Amino acid sequence: FVNFELNTTDFTTVNRVVEAINQVYGDGTANAVDGRVIRVRAPQGSNQRVAFIARVEALRVNPGEAAAKVIMNARTGSVVMNQAVTVDPCAVSHGNLSVTIGAEPTVSQPLPLSAGRTVALQRAQISIKAGKGQLVAVPSGASLGEVVKALNAVGATAQDLLAILQAMKAAGALHAELHVI
Repeated sequence: FVNFELNTTDFTTVNRVVEAINQVYGDGTANAVDGRVIRVRAPQGSNQRVAFIARVEALRVNPGEAAAKVIMNARTGSVVMNQAVTVDPCAVSHGNLSVTIGAEPTVSQPLPLSAGRTVALQRAQISIKAGKGQLVAVPSGASLGEVVKALNAVGATAQDLLAILQAMKAAGALHAELHVI
């Protein structure tokens, strides 16, 4: 047997790798040990084993979706996030910053005589005011990227941004791992 180990635990990716190997080499060739390790029955001869491992490594597998993460540099205020990050409705007030985030319904209509259909969409609207701090609602439909971009546009400091993101996480409105570096 040969064990393949993923860099991070991901049951979806392990399952997809096992399925891909078994599809090519037959059922029972690969088995998931846990969310990180895959045990594969390999040939005994060293040359055959190396060639087999090379073919297994070349299999195309679509990995599972990455866990939602937000990485923030507290000194510079840089924020990096992946597409899995979501924000729930919440209220935000911090110092003299007032954040308003709303969703405006819009309709997209196809051209006449086309095969398209009318679709209702939500377009986020964001406005920020620097002045007297107040409690502001953040409804669904706003992305964290839009919130961060708008805060940076009005000159929010790195400390302001960090405090707001930490408070959103603590309140359960930020659905992501928050890492401060």
